[in-house]
Amino acid sequence: MVKILLFGLLWWLTGSPFLAILVLLIILYVLDRRYVGLSPSIVKPIRRLGAIRRLRQQIAMNPNDIPSKHELARLLIERKRYKEAKEWLMPMQDALENSAEFWDDLGACLLQLGETDAAEAAIGNALSINPRVKYGAPYLRLAGIHAQKNPQTAIAHLQSFRAIHSSSVEAYYKLALLYAQLGRMEEAKQSLAECSAIYRSLPRYKKRQERKWAIVAFFKRTRL
Repeated sequence: MVKILLFGLLWWLTGSPFLAILVLLIILYVLDRRYVGLSPSIVKPIRRLGAIRRLRQQIAMNPNDIPSKHELARLLIERKRYKEAKEWLMPMQDALENSAEFWDDLGACLLQLGETDAAEAAIGNALSINPRVKYGAPYLRLAGIHAQKNPQTAIAHLQSFRAIHSSSVEAYYKLALLYAQLGRMEEAKQSLAECSAIYRSLPRYKKRQERKWAIVAFFKRTRL
């Protein structure tokens, strides 16, 4: 009802239903980016392209700039240009052998290219160097690897992530999905209920980060 009334007001103000729809979509997008975060950012890809261009220029001037090469590969992964990212990452294995962040980036890249065994090995290297690297994100990757064929192992990885992020709504939501996959519906429902309880207990700044998962967990709970 609110959207209908707002649309009517915008139509009256603009004199055009098409312009009113455009303005309404912009308003909804801005509100979502500010308070929910379900829609993708428009500005972030533009900034990423600029950063990639600057890094290429730096590397052209200094081909031995390992940090710039690593950052370039990371940004390429964000752009889903996994094959190119791999070409940058693979030659840096010796130079960055003690970097947990590097091994997780390589694992994430290989995982998207379908090289599952190599990806798992790289992620394992990352965790052996620093079990809390990237706030436990590698555990989510490992859980994704094992989710279909070995859900019990996936659950163990999610529980490791949850041990680092006891206030992570995302971890409890993904744990609920795995429980449901195993037919353990009561445990799945309990995990989804914990999503709501955790979200309510979070400070305001943290709620912004976890709101997306709280929303999808709520709707998932209504369907179980």
